[in-house]
Amino acid sequence: MILKTRYFVCFALLVAIAIGSLSPATAAERSAASRAKERELIAVLRSDAPPKDKAIPCKQLAIYGTAEAVPALAPLLADKDLASWALIAMEAIPGPAADKALRDAMGELQGRLLIGVINSIAVRRDTQAVPGLIKKLEASDAQVASAAAIALGRIGGQPAAQALVESLDDAPAGVRSEVAEGCILCAEHFLAQGNSTKAIKLYDTIRQADVSTQRVLEAIRGAILARGSDGIPLLIEQLESKDRAKLGIGLRTARELPGTDVTQALAAELNRLPVNRQPLLLLALADRKDAVVLPTVLKAAKNGAKPLRITAIGLLIHLGSVSCVPAVLEAALEGDAGLTAAAQETLERLPGKDVDAALLSRLGPAKGKQRQLLIELVAERRIEAALPAIMESVTDKDAGIRGAALQAVTILGEADQAAMVVKLLQEARGSKARADVTRALLAVAGRAGTACLADLLPLMKSDDSNLRMVGLRAMAIVGGPDALAAVKTALKDKKEAVKDEAVRTLSTWPNNWPEDAEAAKILLTLTESGKKTSHKVLGLRGYLQYVRGSKKLRGKEKVTRIHELLPQIKRAEEKRLAIAVLGSVPSSEALELLMTLAKDRAVTEEVYSAIVNLTRRDSRGLSKDQRREALKTVVEKSKNNGTKNRALDTLRKLR
Repeated sequence: MILKTRYFVCFALLVAIAIGSLSPATAAERSAASRAKERELIAVLRSDAPPKDKAIPCKQLAIYGTAEAVPALAPLLADKDLASWALIAMEAIPGPAADKALRDAMGELQGRLLIGVINSIAVRRDTQAVPGLIKKLEASDAQVASAAAIALGRIGGQPAAQALVESLDDAPAGVRSEVAEGCILCAEHFLAQGNSTKAIKLYDTIRQADVSTQRVLEAIRGAILARGSDGIPLLIEQLESKDRAKLGIGLRTARELPGTDVTQALAAELNRLPVNRQPLLLLALADRKDAVVLPTVLKAAKNGAKPLRITAIGLLIHLGSVSCVPAVLEAALEGDAGLTAAAQETLERLPGKDVDAALLSRLGPAKGKQRQLLIELVAERRIEAALPAIMESVTDKDAGIRGAALQAVTILGEADQAAMVVKLLQEARGSKARADVTRALLAVAGRAGTACLADLLPLMKSDDSNLRMVGLRAMAIVGGPDALAAVKTALKDKKEAVKDEAVRTLSTWPNNWPEDAEAAKILLTLTESGKKTSHKVLGLRGYLQYVRGSKKLRGKEKVTRIHELLPQIKRAEEKRLAIAVLGSVPSSEALELLMTLAKDRAVTEEVYSAIVNLTRRDSRGLSKDQRREALKTVVEKSKNNGTKNRALDTLRKLR
């Protein structure tokens, strides 16, 4: 009810603002129109129309209604079908007439209808209704008494507060919580008016009363905030309480109570709390956005118990600055896994170019674990200026430093580092070492492209066949005519494994470089004269990928290429590639070839799906008759209901 009311009140205010923004003449016309609309709505309410036809007019009177509408709305407050609708308007209509009508109804109604009226009085905050509401506190209906208690709280004022306090001890158990809530609401009114003395008295009354835990907690919070700095002892009492609920309200209020002296008191309390509570208070302190917070957090990061230190180090991501770098670095190097992880994450995420500069300045002279850590950090922060120092470390005698440096090259390396990484690969011993360097080299090749080709080509001439295969992988990443020429040369390598790798590289070339026609020529040659069946198959697949992806080939040319290769397209995998090509070309030739491929049961349904897609296209390449015949074939022969239904749908649209 109240949510609905607030919505319509807001809507009415928006209408009023809109009217106020109009020119005088337009505003006058609008006012006249509104009065006419109000009279029209009132007439509906006074008519013999059924209740369902009166509901919306009630709601509309929240916008158009004035005191003139009150006499028509007031009788509906006793109507169980229309009361809630009438209250929507009564809450929004300005002036004393609506207040009086609600007060009169409060003296006459019972049960749910009475509760609705009381709630609306609360929304309007009618002070003249206080005496009547006080009487309702003694109602035998607990729901009515509860509604009255809340309404008195929302209206506020000394008479309401006094009545609520007086009824607190004697209130039935089912009403006492609402009476306490009313007291708290009154206290909030006093506090908003600057009368903290009365607010504190009410809050203290409730926090010491026999009421629900929730009300006690609300009163504790209010009592602390109302006292301001004088509330610090009460706040500390909650933080030290063994009751977890009181600890929770203390932590919440610690974020709200303003003042540097409060922050300082909380900081002093930090080390007096049990270890498991210290991180919770530190998190609350961090939310205060006070200038004295950072020194407290930094101190905790250096000297606190481990859980507190980890929390503090994490907070420095958002609170810290370059001044925190030395302390966090020190924590990262202590050897504790938890501290190291927290500190490293903070140093990776701590914002600012000055932080980059601070880390970079320390990298040059650093040694051992510190150097390894700094290399990891500059890599994660993408500090490219660190590459010279990183490259000095890729041959360090310390395995940890070497590994970190190589990983950093994987993340940051560009063309300038390619030659050194190739040299490292040539000198690497052991499968793991070679795999790590290979990973770095391929990453560099991916970023540098053809700019590093000259540095990569020596791999293709290496005496080590494994290095030649790495070179092939790098060529595929770099691309370009020179890289392709190197791969083509590898087709004549003396090692079968290298030849096989060259064929595999060429077969995937069109995925990365679909416009490379020279690769297509090589693949076509493999398709026709490859020395191994596997080479022919890979060549065919690669060539079909080229035909499919090439933007230089027109649709008719693509169909011609597929037609020429049809005798060699025997496996289902290659037929699917051919179907993908043909399914993109709306022509009778493509349709004919698809029908030929449909004879293979392994791909029949894929062909039919492609035919449906093809015939759906609006193109001159296929006549309506050709489309109809093809679709009829799909409908007759497809065993896939989805494909069949799509074909039927397309057929209907062609008629």
